[in-house]
Amino acid sequence: MNSKSKVKGLISKLGTLLALIILCIVLTIATDKFLTYSNFMNIIKQASINCFIAAGMLLVLITAGIDLSVGFNCVLATCVMGVLMQAGVTNSFLLMAAAVLTSMVVGYVNGTLLTRLDLPHPFVSTLGMKFVAWGLALYITAATPIGFKNQGVDGVLFLGSATINQFPVSFIAVIIAFIILHVFLTRTKLGRQIYCVGGNPEASRLSGIDSKKVLRIVYTLTGLLCGIAGIILVGRVSTANGNAGTTFDTDAVAACIIGGASFTGGKGTIWGTMIGALLIAVMRNGLNLLGAQTDVQYIIIGLIIIIAVLIDVTRGKAELRARKRATVAGK
Repeated sequence: MNSKSKVKGLISKLGTLLALIILCIVLTIATDKFLTYSNFMNIIKQASINCFIAAGMLLVLITAGIDLSVGFNCVLATCVMGVLMQAGVTNSFLLMAAAVLTSMVVGYVNGTLLTRLDLPHPFVSTLGMKFVAWGLALYITAATPIGFKNQGVDGVLFLGSATINQFPVSFIAVIIAFIILHVFLTRTKLGRQIYCVGGNPEASRLSGIDSKKVLRIVYTLTGLLCGIAGIILVGRVSTANGNAGTTFDTDAVAACIIGGASFTGGKGTIWGTMIGALLIAVMRNGLNLLGAQTDVQYIIIGLIIIIAVLIDVTRGKAELRARKRATVAGK
């Protein structure tokens, strides 16, 4: 590989990190409120929820799928905790277990619908499940927010609210979870199968991989991560609200694509996804500090998603051309 190719490869790998650094520099110049310790702690606290949801989204994107229900899967988990608390359950462990179990069931149903009904694309089943989860969240709470403060369930609030020298415990959980996921995806047999199912379905079939089983596991794991995000969300806002999280799914997709994942499957790293989630959090934080209205923020987020998809398409075409050149050179 020549030096030019090495430079291109390095830029490709570090491009998202460079974009994050440049964005931080721009915001530092634009407002003196950005470059402070407390603000950075606020950014990573805000990013924690998206990090967990985006990690789940990454798993399904690697399999060339998508899960549009992740946002309201997370919200449903919070509402289940709220309803159980109102019913008299005050054991924090039971409440959190119920949240995670609920989200895993939603994820498993997504995977089962995809593999048992042989639907053409998970877009269909997960879009439907998005509205099912949203409707269930509103139904069980009677469309009324449920407060958790002063209810004797401080253990539930700990993960999303506690800090160590202002450093959020929720982001410590993100780091631990991402290390585990990195090892899982790169060092385990199932992790390699996930990449194989998304990157080369024919090779996975010929090698005897049970693709449908892998997909059910992936969507269930995505649900697990959404449940953890729900626990953090409750700690952040101390409330279960069935209408929360309307942008969670799009933020998760954007974080993954910005971080190097692809809609065509077989690509993406957990650390790239973390950088993508941090970039979105920094951008939202900067827009708030600059006094941008909510509508402007939505416009900018939408443009970023479009740009991320264009980058993904361009990257895919470039890789295809490179493979064709390599094939010609090999002949």
